[in-house]
Amino acid sequence: MGLLNALFGKSKNNVAEYIEKNAVILDVRSHGEYQGGHIEKAKHIPLQELKSRLNEIKKLNQPVIAYCASGMRSASATSMLKSHGIDAVNGGGMGSLMRKLG
Repeated sequence: MGLLNALFGKSKNNVAEYIEKNAVILDVRSHGEYQGGHIEKAKHIPLQELKSRLNEIKKLNQPVIAYCASGMRSASATSMLKSHGIDAVNGGGMGSLMRKLG
């Protein structure tokens, strides 16, 4: 289960903890996917642009909940954010995260 949690995020409680910490919700899907629907107030930075926009995230000085369509890209994003000292958690796929957010 540890590997699955690392790839697809952890429990609902972990997301709830990040929400309580005023986390930024980060959508790492493509521009087209984002325009097709997204979580309200989510910050949109496609995964391909994330590395070049890390300072933008750092300036927010907030933890991050990353999401995508299935949880794979958000797992990559979470790993990248953590490796640059940003407190982040993988929220998984958009539908799953929306259910966790209630």
